[in-house]
Amino acid sequence: MSEPILQCTGLCKNYGQKTALDNVTFSLQRGRIIGLLGPNGSGKSTLMKLANGLLTPSSGEIRIAGNVPGIETHAIVSYLPERTYFSDWMTADDLLNFFQDFYSDFNINKAADMLTHLGIQPRDTLKTMSKGTKEKIQLVVVMSREADLYLLDEPIGGVDPAARDYILNTILTNYNENSTVLISTHLISDIEKVLDEVLFLNKGQLVLQKTVDDIRAEYGKSVDALFREVFAC
Repeated sequence: MSEPILQCTGLCKNYGQKTALDNVTFSLQRGRIIGLLGPNGSGKSTLMKLANGLLTPSSGEIRIAGNVPGIETHAIVSYLPERTYFSDWMTADDLLNFFQDFYSDFNINKAADMLTHLGIQPRDTLKTMSKGTKEKIQLVVVMSREADLYLLDEPIGGVDPAARDYILNTILTNYNENSTVLISTHLISDIEKVLDEVLFLNKGQLVLQKTVDDIRAEYGKSVDALFREVFAC
């Protein structure tokens, strides 16, 4: 089996007295769409930030294609944070040029085509756009990189159901078979149809890693139904 694209070994992250991740160990192979699932406060965003090198582990390790997150991994990881972070004065064109300057693997023609499909004009400023449109633009530029690993933190959280379908289709049709997509979300029924595998996080601990097919075969239920059972209040 080839080297995992993402591997965590005894990964812990503490914020003062609060434990965000507690001895998390797993590995992810290439060519998969994987759901990182758990209730709010389970450690999903912390894991994403660690994988993107925005945080450092308190103990244990995390590796991307064998490397500790850093300059080498930024070249192969495309990250969508949970909040939009672009300046309101920027136009759609500015944003595409910004990404092209920063990332050698950015496909500006693909991004421009997707924005046209969304009806977004190149000279439209972000200030004039709705929250949902901004989220779509941010996803478009992230998915227009030819990355090895896509880290998507709540990509469908703030958009309407019709837009979710577009976003999921964008994810499905814009990653190659050697890439892996890790999607953090709590809207499981919406994304279940695109997932190959899931990780369940609860209170910073990994409580399940299984393929979607195995869940249906072993438990006789959907990922969403199993999630509701595991995380019932």
